[in-house]
Amino acid sequence: MISRRITRRPEKWATLMSGVKHRWIIPFVAFEWLWEWVAYGLSRWSFLEVLEYLGSFSVLIGVIFYFSESGDRVKQRHYQAWQVINTAQGKGGSGGRIEALQELNEDHVQLVGVDVSSAFLQGIRLEHANLLRADLSAADVRGGNLSEATLSYADMHSANFRGSRLAHAVLSDADLHDADLVGADLEGAKLDGADLTSADLRDAKLKDIDWQKVKSVKGANIGGVVHAPDGFVKWALLNGASETTEGAN
Repeated sequence: MISRRITRRPEKWATLMSGVKHRWIIPFVAFEWLWEWVAYGLSRWSFLEVLEYLGSFSVLIGVIFYFSESGDRVKQRHYQAWQVINTAQGKGGSGGRIEALQELNEDHVQLVGVDVSSAFLQGIRLEHANLLRADLSAADVRGGNLSEATLSYADMHSANFRGSRLAHAVLSDADLHDADLVGADLEGAKLDGADLTSADLRDAKLKDIDWQKVKSVKGANIGGVVHAPDGFVKWALLNGASETTEGAN
């Protein structure tokens, strides 16, 4: 709230001088007395009160414009993130893609069909991401978190998901042949139609996976899998999988 305080009228010079005991202090007293008169005069000037109101009004207008343009700022941020991803397409390394992908996902932007093949995405966090038909082939996603992500029809062949979290992820019809899933958490993952040909599943956590319609496990290594559903290991071995634990760590 704006309040204008009327300054008290300064004392007369003669009255002020009557109280001064030392002559050397007179210049300082005079300086202070001069500014008291300036303050007194300005405190009675209504124009300054108007300026205060205008100043507060300009702040309000600034706030309104800031929020009204927030959508444009978000769009610009998303555009820059996609630019980072697309510019680095098909290249190794991160190239800022980890931050860009995470930012888009946090803003609930669909990542359908994104191409991050051969990218370095170690430790990326893409929980609940929609990566339908995404290309993660040969990507390094070690230690990443894609829990509850949608990866249906995704190309994940030869990708490194060692130690990654894919709990409750939808991997329907995903291409996981030659993928490294050593120690990965696949609890509750939906694998109907998934191609696990020659995939390395050693020490993977397989509790409650939906496996009955897996397309292929030929050549896959299921050595040391943890909490595999009843019948999975037997079925996998009968369909060309092997069970060795050497070099899992």
